[in-house]
Amino acid sequence: MGVGKGPGRNHLNQLDAIFDGYEAVRDRLPAAGPGGACAPAATLADIADRYDVFLLDAFGVLNVGETAISGAVDRVHDLRAAGKRVLVVSNAAGLPHEALMAKYGAMGFGFASDDVITSRMALFDGLTLQPQVGWAAMATTGQGLEALSPALLRDDPAAYDAAEGFLLIGSAKWTQSRQDMLEDSLRRAPRPVHVGNPDLAAPREIGPSREPGYWAHRLADRTEVVPVFHGKPYSGIYDLAFARLGGHPGRRAVMVGDSLHTDILGAQTAGIASALITGHGVLRGRDVRRAIDLSGIRPDHVIADP
Repeated sequence: MGVGKGPGRNHLNQLDAIFDGYEAVRDRLPAAGPGGACAPAATLADIADRYDVFLLDAFGVLNVGETAISGAVDRVHDLRAAGKRVLVVSNAAGLPHEALMAKYGAMGFGFASDDVITSRMALFDGLTLQPQVGWAAMATTGQGLEALSPALLRDDPAAYDAAEGFLLIGSAKWTQSRQDMLEDSLRRAPRPVHVGNPDLAAPREIGPSREPGYWAHRLADRTEVVPVFHGKPYSGIYDLAFARLGGHPGRRAVMVGDSLHTDILGAQTAGIASALITGHGVLRGRDVRRAIDLSGIRPDHVIADP
């Protein structure tokens, strides 16, 4: 069953294509754990005493597009002042690390470079175990990708057939015609596909965007290729975060995110607690309790605002 083809009973309303899309590809996601109590709280301040480590998603928790969410900057500073370790764990693969740090700095979060772990890092880490091949990339720019030397996929069909493998990193400039060329090329000759951002969508000021995960699941539905995903909800990105902490933090760490299928499911995969933000991001304005029941992915906490 493909992206956007979930069974009718799973449709919460006409605005929930993102939720339905994740449900349609559950066979490619990690299995859900037993889940938590879905205990309600107003903000992260209400649960701060329970945790020593806060792993924060970016989109829908810290920012929407280029705009910081109201109160998020102060909350991050308050958690640090209370002695909490605060890391960003984000499926933000499209930007090189330096550009991402500049973005967070401009918003006022004050993260150190080592505080930010992304699915781009998880992709690079995963590729160290792969044989060296001639990659071609879905990417807006080649900045930060110099170590892999990928050809950037544009509108030349020959470039798709010449590639020995594909990296799906950033989809801001991806088009339907480029997707068609990629799928046609993979049908002719299946090759490895590694996905640097498993998200189907991300909240933006003008509405949700289609992210690399959307296109990856679509090509998986239409070709014989099974992509390899790097980032939430898969374990590799959490392994990188735990390495920054000096080891697995156990249940004194909480993953805070706006998505059941990436952040909360990822926390269960990693063996840490979870908090779902509902006032921003992909579940804003949705029937959150019904989404939890339909998905079977149960967070420990349900929180309106960071």
